Amino acid sequence: MTDVLLDIAEVADHAALAPSALRFYEKRGLITSTGRNGLRRAYHPDVLGRLALIACARGAGFTIAEIARFLRATPTDTELRARMAEKARQLDEDIARLIRMRDSLHHASTCTHAPLVECPDFKSTFEPAAEPV
Repeated sequence: MTDVLLDIAEVADHAALAPSALRFYEKRGLITSTGRNGLRRAYHPDVLGRLALIACARGAGFTIAEIARFLRATPTDTELRARMAEKARQLDEDIARLIRMRDSLHHASTCTHAPLVECPDFKSTFEPAAEPV
């Protein structure tokens, strides 16, 4: 069974991207078209998964160059693997910060302290953790 190809407009619509972004990603080697349907680029449906990965990586703060390198990485690329581990550590910190903010906002939405930001429970979530002795 042959997979149905998607033209650039369909891919752009599914991925919520402009066609120019797809052409840019293709020029940078992040995605590959399978050819043309008339004058329009055509893509295998698998490109949608690749674009979701790219969007996730962009949202995590990776640059286009870093994503391109990641997509070509092999297990022997120790420098990239170290960079990935560092990025994972940074994301863990971001996630912890966002969880603290979310929890504080949940509390503030029902708190009766005036002003809300002076509530001891609200403020405690932003205090630095005590250093172990």
